[in-house]
Amino acid sequence: MLKLYNQLSKSVEDFVPLDPKNVKIYTCGPTVYSYAHIGNFSSYIYWDLLVRTLTLNGYNVNRVLNLTDVGHLSSDADDGEDKLEKGAKKEGKTVWQIADKYIDAFLKDFYALNLSEPTKIARATDYIDEDLELVRTLMDKGYTYTTGDGIYFDTSKFEHYADFARLDLEKLKAGARVEFSSEKKNASDFAIWKFVRPGEDHAMQWDFEGRPGYPGWHLECSTIIHTELGETIDIHTGGIDHIPVHHTNEIAQTEAAYGKKMANFWLHCNFITINGEKVSKSLGNIYTLSDLEKRGFSPLDFKMWVLQGHFRGDRNFSFEDLTSAKNRRLNWRNRIAYAYQITPEPTFSRETALELVSNNLNSSELLAYIDNSVLSLEDWEFIDKLLGLDLIATTPKVSSDILEKIKAREDARATKDFAVSDRLRDELADKNITVLDTNIGPIWQYLA
Repeated sequence: MLKLYNQLSKSVEDFVPLDPKNVKIYTCGPTVYSYAHIGNFSSYIYWDLLVRTLTLNGYNVNRVLNLTDVGHLSSDADDGEDKLEKGAKKEGKTVWQIADKYIDAFLKDFYALNLSEPTKIARATDYIDEDLELVRTLMDKGYTYTTGDGIYFDTSKFEHYADFARLDLEKLKAGARVEFSSEKKNASDFAIWKFVRPGEDHAMQWDFEGRPGYPGWHLECSTIIHTELGETIDIHTGGIDHIPVHHTNEIAQTEAAYGKKMANFWLHCNFITINGEKVSKSLGNIYTLSDLEKRGFSPLDFKMWVLQGHFRGDRNFSFEDLTSAKNRRLNWRNRIAYAYQITPEPTFSRETALELVSNNLNSSELLAYIDNSVLSLEDWEFIDKLLGLDLIATTPKVSSDILEKIKAREDARATKDFAVSDRLRDELADKNITVLDTNIGPIWQYLA
């Protein structure tokens, strides 16, 4: 039985899908105004583990990942400049060029991490008609009011607004979460549609009732989910920073409009930090996967580092720890190399492995179990399906030429021709191969 921590109940629950065989998941994706950093990708690695765990538990997974290419303002609420507009001005490009550039970069890194392909990757700007339909629905049902800068959702009319994040609405009246506007009825009210005001430079705009504007950041997730997955989904995923604002507002507008529960399970991963601080573009302490590769680490080394911790746990990133994760992954690959040469007597149980990770995605316990078990090649194939670390693919059997060199080196050592033996050792090292001399004969391994 799969168990997951559910933000709705603030507890670990048995996962029971709406459909016994099919699971619907929505993942909040990136705002595509800059390169995604390792903090962003840590969440997608955990949700990849979720998908793989569900699949190996026998479910068919229908997952949608959104790409925010409009409407995300710099304050994460309703103030400031649209992040795409800001990025376009900074780089001297159009907003459309910025979106395309960083979507391509995001997907390149996404696949470099061997993350499971979503059923649908949805761009926010492809759902403007659906956005406007939702705005009309909320207006018709009396949940909105209009100010000088947009159409706002009146949170006082949604009885359970504060429940999801356990918000203290009295404190919010002082403007603790969003900058208070004299036109807003409540500090927690949020824009579902923003107007382009006279003199404002906003390239992405659409007409609504004779006035140009663009969707609020929260609107896209509600419309994409409703369009692609239906009224109630099984699991909604995101980061813990989404809980008090973005996901709280999603729930309010969605359930007010459609009268149905938005999602049965809400999963949120914790931040990773660097030197105790959140990884953030605004703090300037970000690393991209490209930065890691320049330092000699593969994206899959980083994926191993992420999987060494729990999705809800505190993680502090360091290159020392990343080196340890790289070495762990190399060790696993060389255990595969060993299994090519010597048939092991497995002590590993796939059922136990799946049980461990099915306990609230406890990947750290799973990794420890792998470290302390003997696996067959078939077991390693199972681990690749579960963790997506490409262990088999990055540990090919050596060629016949290399095997001949290994044999020639062994013969040279037997005749004490150490000059030839050393030359062959160096030639093997040039091919990323080393040889261990054991009591059962030479065993080849990869150096990196």
